[in-house]
Amino acid sequence: MSDELEKIKSVSPSTISKLRSAGYVTIEALAVTPVSEIMEKAGVGRETAVKVCDEARKLMNYGFVRAAELWERRKNLARCTTGSKKIDKILGGGIETQAVTELIGDYGVGKTQLCLTLSVMAQLPRDKGGLEGNVIYLDTEGTFSPERVYQIATQRGLDGQKILDGVIVARAYNSDHQCLLMDHLFKKCPEENVKLVVVDSMVSHFRGEYLGRENIAQRQQILNRYLHKLLRLSEAYNLAVVITNQVLANPATFYANLELPAGGHVMAHACTHRVKLNRGKSGTRIAKIIDSPYLPEEKAPFIITEKGIEDTEAEAEEEEEEPQTLTQKI
Repeated sequence: MSDELEKIKSVSPSTISKLRSAGYVTIEALAVTPVSEIMEKAGVGRETAVKVCDEARKLMNYGFVRAAELWERRKNLARCTTGSKKIDKILGGGIETQAVTELIGDYGVGKTQLCLTLSVMAQLPRDKGGLEGNVIYLDTEGTFSPERVYQIATQRGLDGQKILDGVIVARAYNSDHQCLLMDHLFKKCPEENVKLVVVDSMVSHFRGEYLGRENIAQRQQILNRYLHKLLRLSEAYNLAVVITNQVLANPATFYANLELPAGGHVMAHACTHRVKLNRGKSGTRIAKIIDSPYLPEEKAPFIITEKGIEDTEAEAEEEEEEPQTLTQKI
């Protein structure tokens, strides 16, 4: 990796050293990072940062390209199976690289179970639906379970210990710590051959720490910055990013059980694919595409078993719930 940065022309060795110390160890990372961020993290002047970015983008050919060339690039896109053929189908073949996929849902609906299953499946060979790489799992709520990962792996006939060795876990204890961990991803991912990054959940700490209307703007700015950083990460290294999101009750709805994804428009605009998870009938769950640049709004039933996420023969019908009043919701 040290030789790679030396491809950048007209930059002093001391600047290269600063870039490495700041976590920029690849041309891809520099090419997709804003000039202001390089100035801040590496401690270099604007002129130097602009020169570094320009050279990196030239090396990566990140300029105007014809659609045919972009089509060729996207042939490198890979997909990771979720463990459910029905969910894979509505996702166009599975969780895709070069994209941020958001899993939205109430507590206990299966968001973490799907993430844990993906942590196993991503390590499989590509001909078996995997991404042939390791996983970084950023746990913000203390819900990551190595025992569960081991169980899913062994129930699927895999070496549980080997699968655990392929999952790199970081527990984020507050929003600042979460942001710091995400800052390190551009260095950690190429070093560890990471092909899947999971953030479970993205908004939990921000909701708990930025209270009151006067803090909403600052919260949204930080969320926006790091969501786009995750998107750049996925594109630079051709890896998949999966984030989970919570829901909140809509106070404007008096007699319907409407739930809104947390994070507002920032989350909606930054994520490539948005998947809503709901409870279904007889213990089933429903995954539904609610927003995507090209995937239709389809839904698929699934169940949670010892193997993680699996298909079910049940129809994709959500459980009908009793209408709730505003007082009941509060």
